Parts: sequence; structure tokens; C-alpha cells
Amino acid sequence: MGTKRKPLSTAKPAETCVLIGLATRHQRREQLEEYLEELAFLAETAKAERQRTFIQSLDKPDVRTFVGSGKLQEIKEYVEEEDIDMIIFDDELSPIQLRNIEKEIPERKVLDRTNLILDIFAQRAATAHAKTQVELAQYQYLLPRLTNMWTHLQKQKGGIGMKGPGEKEIETDRRVIRDRIALLRKQLAGIDKQMATQRKNRGQMIRVALVGYTNVGKSTLMTLMSKSDVFAENKLFATLDTTVRKVVIDNLPFLLSDTVGFIRKLPTQLIESFKSTLDETRESDMLLHVIDVSHPQFEDHMAVVERTLADIGSDSKPTMVLFNKVDLLTDPDGERTPEDLERGIRERFEALGHDVMFLSAKTKVGYDAFRSTLYERVKELHIKRYPYNQFLY
Repeated sequence: MGTKRKPLSTAKPAETCVLIGLATRHQRREQLEEYLEELAFLAETAKAERQRTFIQSLDKPDVRTFVGSGKLQEIKEYVEEEDIDMIIFDDELSPIQLRNIEKEIPERKVLDRTNLILDIFAQRAATAHAKTQVELAQYQYLLPRLTNMWTHLQKQKGGIGMKGPGEKEIETDRRVIRDRIALLRKQLAGIDKQMATQRKNRGQMIRVALVGYTNVGKSTLMTLMSKSDVFAENKLFATLDTTVRKVVIDNLPFLLSDTVGFIRKLPTQLIESFKSTLDETRESDMLLHVIDVSHPQFEDHMAVVERTLADIGSDSKPTMVLFNKVDLLTDPDGERTPEDLERGIRERFEALGHDVMFLSAKTKVGYDAFRSTLYERVKELHIKRYPYNQFLY
């Protein structure tokens, strides 16, 4: 009898990648290493496997190739020897930088952080609304980089000048993309109008928005509070669409919304195209700023969220700072207990004027105290907004 063959795997192998970062006078090496770990998580979310990380120190990015010519040659030799599929840069590349890098390292995909985030958003978009928002952001990113899409034209021979046909194709594409951008903006304007009407029709209820860095546990908390299934996963940008649920604490109803997570260097194209999603934050009465307190860079994450809230005009709203994942809080030096760490963080942030709470949405540690405090905060807002409707309390 012949040997029984194993069934062939139909799973598509993950693409391999290298990550490139630049330590500059504005970005310390310690910061960069943290950013590159986040970039690796982004790559993993996009189903790419990091094989190596390259770091170069320069005063500022090289205007031609982002990194210096020597470093670029080192990267080229490695990706060709190891047959790497993709080169990912931690900062946004200019069209000139992208074109020059692709010329130096042909037949390899070259992405920057913005392109990678847009790709993840495209993978994650589930509803027509999210898909339209992502498509708009992708076209806005693509438009100034169109020449890179036509490198095959360089191989053409003959014709009236080698550049002529290419330029015509590029201009045609530019017109097509500009028309598509205009159409998508028109569609989003209609969706924004519908969503604004929906927000107005939600009745006399206080609106609370969950905000925070990506992957801090907002969706897990949303599921716990609303007792409904909300998609939650240990990957970046698990939630794109805003989810709104009615929550009731001791007969006091309010609306709770879960919004897309923020991240460092969030592409401006996404902020613009996700305007209607961010409107849920802008029009809320109160914010719950959720933070992964177990993350070693949680204070940097807080600063990113606070800057983004300031950019969209939501930084003056009543805000409760919610330190999540206390069950994972440990001292790397092993000198302090989790309780000591929590006490120190509480004292420091309360001294700065923050309204803080600690809990674990996963294990429910601290959840009852959080619910009681949130009830009081929502009640205060409700009495102020609807003084004639106090029979609820």
C-alpha cells in the first residue's frame, strides 16, 4: 500500500517584512524602539511577520531615501538574501522618497506607517459606512503618489517620447481618482447627515463616549456594561464602526458609545474621513478615557489621546480617567506590589486634577465601584440637563 499523503494546506503563508526606523534629534532611540514594537504589532495585525528591524540615527530624514545611502544598501542586501516580501517604514514617506526607495530596491513592496494603517483599516472595515471612509482615505493617500503605480511604463520602447504615454495615463488616473474622491465625500456627507439625525432622535439621555488608545480594552468594557456582544480582539483597531448601546444603572439610562482607538501618527486622511465616527465623541456629554495601565508606555498613550481630543475639539468635556487591566499591573523591578503601584498612580493623577478609577474589565475587579461612581457622574449631568425629569433617581 502507498503512503497516505497529508492534505495540502490551503492557508496563505504570511508575508515577511523588515521594519525601518529613524532616531533623530526629535525622536530619541528609546522612543523609537517603543514605536517600532507598535509597528511590529501593526504588521502582525496586517498578517505580516517581522524578520528584522533596522534603526539609523540621523539629525533628520534624508530627503531622497529617508535613511542614508549606506543603510539603504544594507537593507537591500538583507531583503534580497532572505527573500523578504515587504519593507515597512515607521514614518510617512514622501512621494519622492517612496519612488527612490522602490528604484533602489525593486520587486519588493515598500510601505510606510500610514499605508500600513490604511491597509489594516481596509481589512477591518465591515459596514458600508466604514468601507466608504477607508476608501476615501486610501484615495487621498494615493493621489500624490500615482507615479509609483506606473513604473512598468519605464520599460516601454519607442513611441513619441517614453514619458508621454505614462503622463497621459497618470493624468487620466488623477481625474478618475479626483472624481471618486468627490463622490465618496458626497456619500459620506449624506451618511454624516443621517447619523446626526439619529443622534438627535435618541431621546433625552446623557451620552457617554469611550475613548482611548487602540487595544486598551474599550470593547471589552462596552460588552460588560451593555451586556451585549461587541467585537473585541487583542489586535489593533479591532473596532472601526462606532457602536452605541443603551446602558441602565439603577434605573438611570444613558447611551454609551465605543469609538475607533487612537494611535501615534494617526494618518490625517483617516481623521478627515472618519469625521462622522469622531462626531460621536464630539457630541457626547462625558468621556471615559480608558487606559491600559499595565502598558509600560501608558502615559505616552494618554498624551496621544489627549492631543487627538484637543485636535477634534473634545478636550474640555467632563472626563473620567479609567485605568483598565489592573489585573496585569506588575512592577518590572519586583519591588512594589500591584496595590502600591495603583496607589502611587492614583495619587499622582488625582494631584493633577484627574477624576480616576481603576478596574479590570476582564476580571471585573473594581467594576462595582466604577459603576457606582459613573452613576453619580451621569446623574449630575442628567439633573443639570433635564431638571424636570428627576423621578428616575
